[in-house]
Amino acid sequence: MSLLSRDRYIAVLGANGVGLGQCQAGARRWLGSVGFIDEGFHGWAVALETLDLLLAEHTRAGARLDVVISAHFSRFCLVPWSEQINRPDELQGFARLCFEDLYGTPEQAWDLVLSAEAAGHQRIASALPHALLEHLRGLARSRGLRLRSVQPYLMAAFNRFDRQLSGDDFLFVVAEPLRSVLLLAREGRWTAVRSVGGNDSDAALAALIGRESQLQASASERPLPLYLHAPGRIESPPQVPGVTLCDLDDAADGVRDSLYAMCRAVA
Repeated sequence: MSLLSRDRYIAVLGANGVGLGQCQAGARRWLGSVGFIDEGFHGWAVALETLDLLLAEHTRAGARLDVVISAHFSRFCLVPWSEQINRPDELQGFARLCFEDLYGTPEQAWDLVLSAEAAGHQRIASALPHALLEHLRGLARSRGLRLRSVQPYLMAAFNRFDRQLSGDDFLFVVAEPLRSVLLLAREGRWTAVRSVGGNDSDAALAALIGRESQLQASASERPLPLYLHAPGRIESPPQVPGVTLCDLDDAADGVRDSLYAMCRAVA
């Protein structure tokens, strides 16, 4: 008899809180969340300490663990196509140069993942601190859990709402409570990814999306459908003119927690 559990847990590392959900027999249950004081980008260490408390209370050995991480702890970059790159290690090295051009020389090691694209197309690269991932792997081992996946929330949200994004041109904005990420596609190709600090109020989102829309209108006459996903706006969905909301369509079991909304976006 296998000692591996069929249980699956989904952990969410937010900018100022950590949450944990459970998937069992096709049902999803929210186990709760714990807040912490935001210590800036390096607050991920506090986030993992908080996560460990939740895992100790709710999980059992042998279960699977998926983790989604806020844009607060992630970085993103557009990696141009290059005919001179022929090997995976060359692509990784080139992506790191792109990150350095955008963010400067890193003070810590980063682990990069690049989107799979056709030849000639630019890629989206996401980066998470290497130390964060190492601590997370050690934490999972100490609890006897099988760490199945770790991904920035942007990726989880895009995969969840991909079918709602019509055509080859769109702007998809994932607005977490303290940071928004803009993902732009033109003619079926990625053309921009930007991470911007700020709140998720209607005024802030309207200004952010308005600026990007004006910029794109000056660069192309092609229509640009606008999509917005704001997991922190459960109580009052955003009202931004001309923008289509990407919301989860069920009632979320009555739980009013932005971290639970992020948990539910994970496939």
